[in-house]
Amino acid sequence: MPTNYLYSGLLALLLLSGLPAAPQTDYIGTSDSHLPPHPRILLLKDEERAIQQTIAADATWGKLHQAILSASDELLPLPPIERIQIGRRLLDKSREAIRRIFFLSYAWRLTQQPAYSQRAEKEMLAIAAFSDWNPSHFLDVAEMTLAMAIGYDWLYDQLSPASRAAVKAAILQKGLEPSLNPGNNSWLKAEHNWNQVCNAGMSYGAMAIYEDQPQLAKQIINRAITSIVLPMADYAPDGAYPEGYGYWGYGTSFNVLFNSAIEKLFGKDFGLTEKPGFLRTAGYLENMTGPSGRPFNYSDAGGSGGLQPAMFWFAAKLKDPSLLWVEKSRLQNSDPKSHTGNRLLPAIMLWGAGTNIGSIPAPASGMWMGRGKNPVALMRTSWTDPNALFVGMKGGSVSVNHAHMDIGSFVMEADGVRWAMDFGMQDYESLESKGIKLFGRTQDAQRWTVFRLTNLVHNTLAVNNQHQRVEGHAPITASSAAPSFMHAITDMSAVYKGSLVAANRGIAIVDQSYVLVQDEVETTDQAATIRWTLLTPASVAITGENKAELTKDGKKLELEVTAPGEITMKTWSTDPPNSYDAPNPGTILTGFEVTLPANTKATIRVALKPGKAAGKAMAKATPLSHWKKDK
Repeated sequence: MPTNYLYSGLLALLLLSGLPAAPQTDYIGTSDSHLPPHPRILLLKDEERAIQQTIAADATWGKLHQAILSASDELLPLPPIERIQIGRRLLDKSREAIRRIFFLSYAWRLTQQPAYSQRAEKEMLAIAAFSDWNPSHFLDVAEMTLAMAIGYDWLYDQLSPASRAAVKAAILQKGLEPSLNPGNNSWLKAEHNWNQVCNAGMSYGAMAIYEDQPQLAKQIINRAITSIVLPMADYAPDGAYPEGYGYWGYGTSFNVLFNSAIEKLFGKDFGLTEKPGFLRTAGYLENMTGPSGRPFNYSDAGGSGGLQPAMFWFAAKLKDPSLLWVEKSRLQNSDPKSHTGNRLLPAIMLWGAGTNIGSIPAPASGMWMGRGKNPVALMRTSWTDPNALFVGMKGGSVSVNHAHMDIGSFVMEADGVRWAMDFGMQDYESLESKGIKLFGRTQDAQRWTVFRLTNLVHNTLAVNNQHQRVEGHAPITASSAAPSFMHAITDMSAVYKGSLVAANRGIAIVDQSYVLVQDEVETTDQAATIRWTLLTPASVAITGENKAELTKDGKKLELEVTAPGEITMKTWSTDPPNSYDAPNPGTILTGFEVTLPANTKATIRVALKPGKAAGKAMAKATPLSHWKKDK
């Protein structure tokens, strides 16, 4: 053993012994010390056969497999990744490392072609030679460690002894050891995606070099099982992931990578999969995608959807192939090459082995509701009609990780058009490079100077042009899946504290033909100007005192308002006010303002009538308290 590697192992043990005692269970004990030889992470020796059989039996799987091989071929002549940091992050390099090493390792295991293993070895040696993997932003270390662990484990017998030693030393010295430093591992106490990603990455590193560092490896895996339950608690009770669609694809995918590898290695997952709400989160993710294929992109999420390999793991666990309806569409209707930017794509071949894509059925229900920190209700009139009505609405809290001031906001689709949209996130580096402190959560945080993030540009209310309150939580108080009046209600009063005495919003799909948004508000002892906004990519024409017409792609949507007092129909520009804000071409805000006297209770109703429903009379006014709910 090289002297520096022996020293590094001793250093790790010293760091471990110097750490304060943590409430940690020894899940991995002496009975788990005899692990299978390499490969041991995710896919054991000879388990490639199940994938090969699936590829041979199903053309969709065969095309995806070939796309991974073609992407791997494209990597062969490329130079290795260089250590080029952008701002405080090396993360784009770590993610590309996973994509390259995972793809090439998969290609070698399925074809046994040495060109793939040799190119992966070259990549791994270059990464091993980096000065460090940027422990000050530990996600970078976690993803880099996971990449190196997969390559080391899957290509173990193909690597030269010198290469094995170099990669093993790098996993230990630049991955695992920095995670023992309290200055780097605050994520152990986090309740969000950092915990999931970092624990997965460190555990993969520990699994890869287990036989050389058994005490350290067990410590890290035990630590991960103890810690990862913190973010997993956020799936309770129904599976709604607080950080939204984009971070579901990050945090949940790495949580599944962790669970899957632990179960494969030890024959059990130590109860993690059965944590309340975790398996149910598959329903959340599936229902978050509208008929257009676009997600409900609230919070820090992008506007585009993508293939989610982890969904195949959930579907297998639950024995429910209908959870894969959206993934089926993405696989059958997209060029397989379009998925090869997904660094975790090879995992779908492992978790999806044996799945007949053509036989995946549509889900039975058009309604999904989940409670929790950021509760959501997701409603649609059909899973098979691309012109179906779709509404996603949310309650929740502005103080949730990555949240926006979007309490009560919604997205809406009809006739293949997303009429009510959400900007989603702005690239972090574009803001941080301008000095914006992006992740503060106080009412006066600099985060709320970013144009896209406040309630003034979301499909919700603003009172006297003020921001929603960071404190407070808006639960979903009632819902119903009845096809004739599918709906959900959220109590937003807490996030308008000081501006309104009460604020409740109900959103319904009426007779499967149009959407009704009903707000019931009560003013304080001061008059209040209510601003109701809808963000849209459509062209907008004000057509009357209480009406507007939206036009997009040859389709039309009628917006009709009823409210007490004088309604002023309006449009607002989406040109951002600050130099650091991202541009928002092709969008506009529409809606209205109404001023209510002090100490007044008022009901504001808006009908969004697509196509054939235009001109249809709005349903008779019924108080939210009388909207029938499911028992």
